[in-house]
Amino acid sequence: MTAPARPSETLRTALGTLLDGLPPKQAAQAVDRLIANYRGTTPTDTPILRDRADVAAYAAYRMPATFEAVHAALEAFAEAAPDWTPASHTDVGGGTGAATWAVTATWPGDRAVTVLDWSDPALTLGREIATANPALRDAHWQRARIGKDLTLPATDLVTVSYVLNELTPADRTALVDTAAASARTVVIVEAGTPAGYTRVIEARDRLIATGFRVAAPCPHSAACPIAPGEDWCHFSARVSRSSLHRQVKGGSLPYEDEKFSYVAATRLPATPASARVIRRPQIRKGQVLLDLCEPDEQLTRRTVTKRHGDLYKAARDAAWGDPWPPSDRP
Repeated sequence: MTAPARPSETLRTALGTLLDGLPPKQAAQAVDRLIANYRGTTPTDTPILRDRADVAAYAAYRMPATFEAVHAALEAFAEAAPDWTPASHTDVGGGTGAATWAVTATWPGDRAVTVLDWSDPALTLGREIATANPALRDAHWQRARIGKDLTLPATDLVTVSYVLNELTPADRTALVDTAAASARTVVIVEAGTPAGYTRVIEARDRLIATGFRVAAPCPHSAACPIAPGEDWCHFSARVSRSSLHRQVKGGSLPYEDEKFSYVAATRLPATPASARVIRRPQIRKGQVLLDLCEPDEQLTRRTVTKRHGDLYKAARDAAWGDPWPPSDRP
């Protein structure tokens, strides 16, 4: 029997016909503008995704990367709370629904799904793409202004991915508070830039203040040990680049790395990692250098050598973002 396609593969297939009839130059220009918005400051009086061309370009270029980043964050949370599966999910500012696909990849099966966004073209296209995913065929796609006037019904899981940068500080605060009031678990993902990390930390602090505990990536719910302005916490997800992806953005490599910052916080019982690898491990002759965030609110560099035996082998296999020690792995 042929194994069912993974959600990531199904998503790439569903995206394959999006740019049919759209001139490559127009698609590339739309992508450039969208990237500038997502990495910088965006006005909040109009949706970023304005029309079908914008949405198609966004979905072709950004959905695979958003999927992989959110999926990585959700998998880290699932490791901390392995006995829990959300029965309901609200994706706030979800656009074309990449986070909903990531949820189905993390927890297969049906659940009540609602996608909220203020761009009708994004919701329309997201609904079309979702027909390829059986777990999303009954999802509810609803237009909503994301900000201080947003109301959310009770739900198990709220995801907010690449949204906070679009909002004013007041709307960001209101959104985090609203998510905290409605959900048992909140997962927030932003671009892996200093500004994105700052937005995540602000949201993290606010969630903790409302009674949430951090399940990932941090091994604790205390203050982040990174000195403001000196560094930032972020991770990397490998994204396979399809021919469609190369059509809108060029490039010859079969992949790219999506840098992202995130926090997964919950009111549920959860066991965070004992420590987290926060930089790419440095493999040298006979030793591996691991930069770790530790539960005592410290950043530590640990050197694992051949004399550590199996631990050395595990260190050589460790990846940026992994829990440490390897006994924390599923």
